Formats: sequence, C-alpha cells, structure tokens
Amino acid sequence: MTINSIFLLLVSLIVSAGLSYFQYLHKAKSKSNLNLLLAFLRFLTFFGILLLLVNPIITRNNLEIVKPALAIVVDNSSSIINLNADKRSLETYQYLSTNKKLAEKFNIQTYQFDSDFTSSGTIDFKGTQTNFGGISKNLKNYNRNQIFPTLIITDGNQTSGNDYTYSFETNNKVFPIVVGDTTQVLDLKINQLNVNKYAFYKNKFPVEVFVNYSGNKNIQAELTIEQGNSIISKQKIFFSNTKRTETVNLLLPANRVGVQVFKAAVSSVEKEKNTYNNIKNFAVEILNQKTKVAIISSIIHPDIAAFKRSIETNELRKVTILKPKEIKDLEDYSICILYQPNTEFKSVFDQIKNMRMNTFVITGIQTDFNFLNQNQNYFEFKMSDQPEDYTAKFNNQFNSFATENIGFENFPPLENPYGKFISKNSSTTLLSSKIRNIETEQPLLSFIENQGNRMAFLFGENSWRWRMQTNINEQSFAKYDIFIDKIIQFLASNSAKKALIVNHESFFNSGESIEINAQFFNKNYEFDEKAHLTISVKNTKTDKLKNYDLLKSNSSYKVNLDGLEAGNYEFTVKELNTNNSYSSRFEILDFDIEKQFVNANAEKLNQLANQTGGKLFYPNQMEKLEQYLLNHSEYKAIQKNTLSHSPLIEWYWLLILIALFLSTEWFVRKYNGLL
Repeated sequence: MTINSIFLLLVSLIVSAGLSYFQYLHKAKSKSNLNLLLAFLRFLTFFGILLLLVNPIITRNNLEIVKPALAIVVDNSSSIINLNADKRSLETYQYLSTNKKLAEKFNIQTYQFDSDFTSSGTIDFKGTQTNFGGISKNLKNYNRNQIFPTLIITDGNQTSGNDYTYSFETNNKVFPIVVGDTTQVLDLKINQLNVNKYAFYKNKFPVEVFVNYSGNKNIQAELTIEQGNSIISKQKIFFSNTKRTETVNLLLPANRVGVQVFKAAVSSVEKEKNTYNNIKNFAVEILNQKTKVAIISSIIHPDIAAFKRSIETNELRKVTILKPKEIKDLEDYSICILYQPNTEFKSVFDQIKNMRMNTFVITGIQTDFNFLNQNQNYFEFKMSDQPEDYTAKFNNQFNSFATENIGFENFPPLENPYGKFISKNSSTTLLSSKIRNIETEQPLLSFIENQGNRMAFLFGENSWRWRMQTNINEQSFAKYDIFIDKIIQFLASNSAKKALIVNHESFFNSGESIEINAQFFNKNYEFDEKAHLTISVKNTKTDKLKNYDLLKSNSSYKVNLDGLEAGNYEFTVKELNTNNSYSSRFEILDFDIEKQFVNANAEKLNQLANQTGGKLFYPNQMEKLEQYLLNHSEYKAIQKNTLSHSPLIEWYWLLILIALFLSTEWFVRKYNGLL
C-alpha cells in the first residue's frame, strides 16, 4: 500500500469520526450508550463511503515454484498388441506416471497417440494407425519456451505421417522406451503395392510390388497374383543376406468391367513368425470408356500444357492437342477446349453446333471477339484493343457443382482485352473479375446450361500461373488440378440435373477414412441447406444394417463410416423431406497395416534419441532412466515472483456493509422513538 493511500485512510478515519461526533455527541445532553452506539454506526457508514472512494490497493509478492514438464507419451496402436507388448507397455507407463520421485522434480504430463495425439485416457491399444507427427507439434504448444524431456513408450513402427526421426526439435531431448521383441527373425513382407485405381477394358494395367526380406539365409520365394480361385501371375524371386528387397513389375489383363479384387501373396518353404504381412489385397475399377478431351488452338501458349497436365492427373481423361485447320472429325471427343478462337475455328464451331458438344472457351489477347460474336449465342462482346489485368473473386453461392475456394483472390491476374460483354442466356458465375481491387460486376469464369448442352467460359489467358501459385502455396498442384477436373466433370455430363448427387469411392482399405459426400438441390437447383439426408449401410454377407445422418459442411453433406469391417456393402442415401434417394455399393478390403510388423524398430528409435540428444531405454531399465532424469542438471525448477494487486476490501462487500450499518442505525432509532 502506498504512502498516499495510508494518508487518505487516516484522513478518512478522522473525517468519519468528526462527522459522527458532530451529529450525535456534540450537542447531546448526555452521552448515553444509545448515542454512542448510533455515533459508532454512523462512523462506520462514513468510513465505508470514504474507503469506497479512496479504494486503497494492497500489493502482494507471490513466490511460485514452476517444475519442468515431463511428457510421457504411450503408443496406443494395435501393433503393440500384435507384438505382445501391451502388458509391458502399461506396466512401464504406470511406473513412470505414478513415480513419486519424478513427481517431486517434474510436472508429469501423460499423453497417448495412434492416428491422433490426445491426453492420456483409456489405453486400449486399438489404434488403426501410428502417426508420430502430432507429438512434437502439440507438446511444443503445451509447453512453450520450456526445455523438457519427452518419454515415448512405443515399438517404433510408423504407418503414417513424415519420418519421425527428424520431426522432433533438438532442444528438447527424446527418450524412447522400446517395447516389443527386437530380435530379428526371418520374415517376408509385401512392403508396398502400387496400382492405379482405374484401368480400361481389354487393356493391361501395371502393378508394382515391393517385397522385403528379413533374415540371414539365402532363400527362394514366389510372388503370386490371384483373383478369386484363379492365379493370374506367378514369379520367382531370390533373397540373401545382402539382397533384402525386390521390386516386381507386372502387367495384368483387364478382362472384366467393374471393381475387380486381386490378392498379391509372397511365400517360401521357410517358416515365418508373421504371415499376415505376406498378403496384400488390392482392387482396380475396370472401365469400358475414357473421357477424351480435345484442346484446339492455333497458337502456342503455356496455358495449353498446364490444362493438359491438370486434366490428365485424372486417369479417366485423355487430352489431345489439335490445330483447327487439321481437324476433320470431332466424334472421338467428349469435350472441346477452344483456346483463343479466331477465324480459323469456323469449321470447328460448325461441327460443335451439329454435334451439340460441350465446350470450354478460353479467351485472351489474341482472341477474335468479332468472330466469337458471330459463332456463339451466349455472350455479346464489346472489346477494345487495350489489354487489362483481371483478378478473381470467388462466388460462395455457386452451386452448379461442389468446389472450394483454393485462394483465387491471391492468384496472379489473367490478361484479357478491356471491354464489356453481355450474357444472352442464364449463366452462373464461379469467379467474377476485378481490376485493381475494383469489382467490374462481370464474370471471369462462367457456366451455361442450355437444353442439355453445357458451356464454360474463362475470360483471360495465363491461368498457368494459377497452377504454379497453387504449387508454391501448397507444395502440390493437387488443389488446382482437382478444380480443373471438376470443370471437366461438369462438362463431360449431358444428363439432366439431379436433385441428389452422391460422390464416393468404389473401394476402401481397412483403416482408411471412409467418407461419402452428397449434395441436395431444390427445384431451382439451389443448394438446399435445410435438407435432411440419411444413409443406410448394409453388409451384403451378414445383412447387418447401420443408419447414419449426413452432416452439413460448406457446400455439401458428409458422413464418415470409419469402423466398418472388411466386406461388401450396399448403401442408400435418402432425403427425408422429398424421398429422393441414391443407391450404390462399395467394398472394404481386408488390410490391417498394424499387423505388418514382426518386431520393434529399436534401430530407428535409437536414431531419434541420438538426433535429439536423448538416450534409448528398455522397460527393464526404468530405474536407470529415473536416476538419469533426477540427476540431470538441465531440468531445474524455476522460482517465479509474481506481484498481485487487490483492493483492501472489495467494493461489493463495502456496499453491503454500508447498507447494513445504515439499516441497523435506522432500526435502532426507530425502536427508541428517535424518528
């Protein structure tokens, strides 16, 4: 409390005493006990009011001992059970988390991880994935600006995420505790299998199989590819102490249309501890058609190569680049992309009109807009010769198909002649244009549907820069390529509009995220945010039926079906208000990635310990780990001195006391007939 506050308190005491004396005792005939009581009550009232006005503040010094954090993280994935290490993991976890000596020095924090990183709860070792990525990131957020040790009880086997060896910061040491058998045993394993999701009927599709070997013997193994009871391919492979991997490339025939399930298996005469990782199922959807896209241009421009690469990232698309004068027939193509059309495109426009083909028109500086006015009835162009840069603005209300804003507002501008154009038909705008942040109220990317025919217009060249900017922002072209693929998918369909549209894969692997997306539109083909969508999923073998509600996201409805066992499923999505429905099927392939391991990966965990300056331990070395942490001088408690400021008496208590004193004084005076 400051000297000024003390001085004001003394003044308040004197003033309060003086006022109460003057009111009750100064001219009183006798100083009775009653007058003394009333004077005292009035003194307390005056003093309380003055104390409320002065509001003296008391400053306190609080000394606090802050212990360093000790993060204990336990692997909750099912590979711990598969290696018979679950009991040892729990014993180690209990020993460390309840250790009194460690608790005296450290603030013990307990966590668990599998596919996600969470605070420690029930440890059941049922996680379907092992991802170390969240440990370092989350612990850093929880313990900012601290130096603390991290203990990870794990088998070291990772199934998803980046390599954990280099994902931890070196200023916080990691002490891995290896659980599970580390003895190397003979084991054959299909480590990875690469195959395209789609193939075309009566073609051959490639399969790449990576087979790993663990052991010291020279052995001969056999890799077979089976479909049902038939063996499609068989190949011998050899391993030795020096040759531990083999990559096998195969070409398999696509003889049946639809989803075809295959099984890759590797075997030998040697006895193995784990044979589950010898088999890997995979599926390929065989299609009998492919969307062929023609990009027609009379000029050379980097936009053309960018469109070709984006479109062909979808294996169901095939792009051919053509010059307008070389085209005789467009019957082989489903979609035409007309890049900066001019008078050379006359025969092309005539064929498109006769065939009622869906078209994507892209304009730019070298576009002949007078020619366009004469050969299409969707827009009327009034353009100058002056080039202008146009930036994009995303339309959140666009509903012709589901898409997301991938950062269009921050993309480089497109170049197009300055001018105006008027829409002659009903069109929907996905991207509108701006000139130096001034909205032009004109479209940049627009779509038109007219009597079953679909058109798209992009008013500007140099969209290749958008693809490059996406790669700079995301370290991947994927978002831009998906955006272009949705445009092509929209143009590839000539079917009438449907109220209920459902998107899903035909097959999934066990443990993967199983997500189904749906959109529902009203009679005006506007996205209906009040729709009530449900899905019923039936296992065709067991007839077990499950029902779910689809949850609304930004521009679609979603449901996550994680937890379904392997097998074939039929499902129906239904909108309850209108009874619109969609039915299809999918298959979940039997594959548990957590069963692929035969021992703990102590070597990699030791690399992690060395990388961060920590040390590797085993469950039977917990006392050594305890002594190491207790004796390590790097981890010390910090004494913090914090100043707290608080009033001598809270204002609300003062108000209550003042009211109480005044009330008591009034009742005393009333009782003694002084009112």
